[in-house]
Amino acid sequence: MQHGMLIDPYNRKITSLRISITSQCNLNCFYCHNEGQSRHESQMSAGHIANVIKTAAKLGVTKVKFSGGEPLMRQDFEDILAAMPKFRNVSATTNGILLLKRAATLKSAGLDRVNVSLDTMQPQTYARICQCSENIHRMVLEGIYSAIDAGLTPVKLNMVMLKGINEDELDDMISFARGFDGDVILQIIEPLDFGNYGGSVDMDAIEMDLESRASDVVERKMHRRKKYMVDGAEVEVVRPIDNSRFCANCNRIRLTANGNLKPCLLVNDNLVDISNADIHELETLFYKAVSLREPFYKG
Repeated sequence: MQHGMLIDPYNRKITSLRISITSQCNLNCFYCHNEGQSRHESQMSAGHIANVIKTAAKLGVTKVKFSGGEPLMRQDFEDILAAMPKFRNVSATTNGILLLKRAATLKSAGLDRVNVSLDTMQPQTYARICQCSENIHRMVLEGIYSAIDAGLTPVKLNMVMLKGINEDELDDMISFARGFDGDVILQIIEPLDFGNYGGSVDMDAIEMDLESRASDVVERKMHRRKKYMVDGAEVEVVRPIDNSRFCANCNRIRLTANGNLKPCLLVNDNLVDISNADIHELETLFYKAVSLREPFYKG
């Protein structure tokens, strides 16, 4: 491994850090994997998170994504953002419930854009998926509008495809995304774990349909995802299941809310604890975590 760079044994350079800043959430979506964490994990201080991010920047990381749980459950999220060095891309994945009142302050603190989880345009279906009241759906939509107004764009809508629940809503979601003149991108996501909700959606059929309707198809280098331009809307398909191509270009390392560097989302037996490390120890621990990385799907 070259000094000053994070390159794993498969010659994949690490340029992206995903940080779960809390395991707490204000929803209970039945398909949620919660980054492999319990909802009752301890969480790192804002100062420790800032030190981790500064170390990552020193080692070549250029992109940071915050997640949870629900990251906006932390009232000091803006403080964490303000303490960061400058990055090319700083984003957060959120359920959007708390965005209405905080989009502007998050933008001012240094957040560039957001991903918002929105699986359906139907309040009743949303309540079923998230195990909440139907009026929460309206709060999420208001949060999306607030994010756009604040300039947290493009807003990416994360639509997890659930068999027998929302698979007939794709056109409705595309129509919604189309209405924002490029400020909203729809991401169709294959669920990581099929659980007990009816099995997997035929993602091949979905991609064939999109391709037949698209005016343009672009393949992203990151995970070789395909993006489809459908009647003026941008639709991206995310397929991590049994996908060696997804792993081959993975440039991300994760940090759990309780302070473990996680080399792979799908593996939990190679974590590197940095919860009590001082800033002088962090660099060595990053190198250790990256040395443990290997593709989950090797093809």
